[in-house]
Amino acid sequence: MLKRAAAAIVVAAASALPVLAQDAMMKCDEASMMKMQSDMDAMTDPTMKDKKEMASKEMMMAKDSMTANKMDDCKMHIENAMKSIGKM
Repeated sequence: MLKRAAAAIVVAAASALPVLAQDAMMKCDEASMMKMQSDMDAMTDPTMKDKKEMASKEMMMAKDSMTANKMDDCKMHIENAMKSIGKM
């Protein structure tokens, strides 16, 4: 019985980690902005040009939102940029 309870706790914790990690990545701060920029800079495949442009536009909007202290909007734009380049 104790083993089942321990196993259930381990499974629950393991399934929660990706969600927690994803939230940590979605912060509207300079570190996240720099990480996204480096991810976009690493995209050298010409077939990804449109996706990279979309991500760049989203990141510009994220920076504007951060400057205006609109953190929810900033987070949304960072998430959209990540989706554009396939990081989410």
